[in-house]
Formats: sequence, structure tokens, C-alpha cells
Amino acid sequence: MASENEIKERLDEILVPGAMRSLSKLNLVKGIGVDGKKVSVSLASPAVNPQTQNWLKAKVAEELKGLPDVDEVEVDFVDAQAKDVNDIRNVVAVMSGKGGVGKSLVTGLLGLSLARRGYDVGILDADITGPSIPRMFGISGRPAGSETGIMPALSKLGISIMSINLLLPNEDDPVIWRGPLIAKTITQFWEDVLWGKQDYLLVDLPPGTADAPLTVMQSIPLTGVVMAFTPQELAAMVVRKAVQMTRHMQIPIIGVVENMSYLTLPDSGKRLEIFGKSKAIEMADAASAPILAQLPIDPELAQLCDAGEIERYDSEVLQQMADAFLNSVSAKT
Repeated sequence: MASENEIKERLDEILVPGAMRSLSKLNLVKGIGVDGKKVSVSLASPAVNPQTQNWLKAKVAEELKGLPDVDEVEVDFVDAQAKDVNDIRNVVAVMSGKGGVGKSLVTGLLGLSLARRGYDVGILDADITGPSIPRMFGISGRPAGSETGIMPALSKLGISIMSINLLLPNEDDPVIWRGPLIAKTITQFWEDVLWGKQDYLLVDLPPGTADAPLTVMQSIPLTGVVMAFTPQELAAMVVRKAVQMTRHMQIPIIGVVENMSYLTLPDSGKRLEIFGKSKAIEMADAASAPILAQLPIDPELAQLCDAGEIERYDSEVLQQMADAFLNSVSAKT
């Protein structure tokens, strides 16, 4: 008689079309039964259209009949909502009161560094009117799904990504919406997208402290927030407002990241602080949180983002940021 572990191992090898993640990674396996030589498998249905359900039934039966002592396989789908299936350990928002400081860049770099370490990572692009995550990762295809949910797109490293730009006819089309509709879309990205099992879901927030950030903080159970900023005093002043907002909402600040902190001159190796003296220590003190990284201005990184190949980027600073982030999350949870 086949064991449940043997059955789970076979199910782990089946990738769901449209998601390209396994049934177990999507947390769709709801029950396994063994009765002599008959195996019964119950799968959840969110975001899985009828054609995919039929394919999965046939594929599961094919895989399990390859096990010894399995003559009959029965597969059924049970109704479920994506929000009931999703199993996300940590949700971290990347925030800044100021626009143009590199929140999306910090989100992308943090996501790829965690994925390289073997973590299951997702990115929810909550910047509805100014989405840039899909372009950074070179993703343009429309997500799969059904009436019961949406499958996020998958990056080359296996990062699950959901953004409004993936749902628009053209990525250049503007989203001219008022606050309530933006808030509703963010909530749908949280509740209706099949994220499955994730170690970290990163939420790329738009600038400011208004509707969108407030929606995320009130409707999504955040583990904490990463504050992104640049060295200019104007940027630091506005970010302090965001720090005060997180405190008011009683959400921990995991750490701060200073972007465009300096430029390393190629000939001499000297660091040039183009936007002024670093505010990293000052902002860390204001946020009562550690400095996760001081990211330099790197022309190579800019070129890779423009080409949709951010996942090719690597640097010592990136490794240090991942270490500091993981240590801080561990200390906060």
C-alpha cells in the first residue's frame, strides 16, 4: 500500500499550468486518502479554470498510478477562496512618504536576494498608478486564472508577482482611478490572488501616507515595514511622516534602506556623496530600527532594471542587506 509521504512526493513534482509552481507550493492539496490500492486526492479550486482542473486530474492519476500497489486514483476539486488557501509566513511592506526614492528597487532587490537563498517569495505591487515591478523583472504576459481567483506571474527566479500592469491591455495605459477603487484593487490583490505558500510576501507601496498605504496597513496583517529613502533632507523629512504613521498604526519597522547613498568613482574607488551627506544613522534613530543597507548609485543596476533583468544583479551590499533583513525579521517575530 502506498504511503502518504510517497503520494506527497509525487504531487510535489506536478507543476500547475499558468503558475508553474507545484500543487503543494500553491497549497492546493487539501486531503489524501488511501484505501488498499485506491488513492483519493482532494484539491482546492481557486484560480484553477475547468481546463486546468481536467489536466490536473489526469496528471495526478498518471503520476500516482506509477506507485506500487496503486490501481485506482480518484481526484476531486473542492470549492475554496484564494484567501483561505494562502499560507504566508511574513508580509513586509516597503514604504516611503516620498516618491522617487527607490521603493520598487528596494522591493525587487530584497525579493531576489531572498529567492536566491531558497525562500518562497512573492511581490504584491500596490503602486497602482505607478507600477514598475513587472518591467524590472521583464514580465509582460497576462496572469492565468479563473472566476475564483488569479494566478500571479512568475519571474525567472520563481518570484510570484502581481501588478496592475499585468492586467492592462498596454503597460503604458494610465490608471486614472480615485482612492476607493485603488484601495479595492489592493485588497483584491491580497485576497483573490493565489499566492499559495510563501515565506515572504513583499508589498511595494506607493508614496505618501494616504489611501493606499492605509489600506495595506488596515487590511493586510503586516509583519513589519522597511523604510526606503535617499540622502536629501527633503526626502528624510517626508519619510519621518511615514515613520510616524507606522507607529500610529502600531506596525514594527524592520529596518531602513538608504538608496542612492553614494557613487563609487571607477578610477579611484573614492565614494562621492552626490545627494549630500548620508542620513542613514539619523533615519535609523528616528525609526528605532537597524540600517539594512546603504545602496550605491550603480549604472549596471539601472541598465539591468531598464532591460527587465534585475535578477541578474549581485553585489556585496545586496548580500549584507539580506542578512540584516533576515536578522531583524527574526528579532521582531
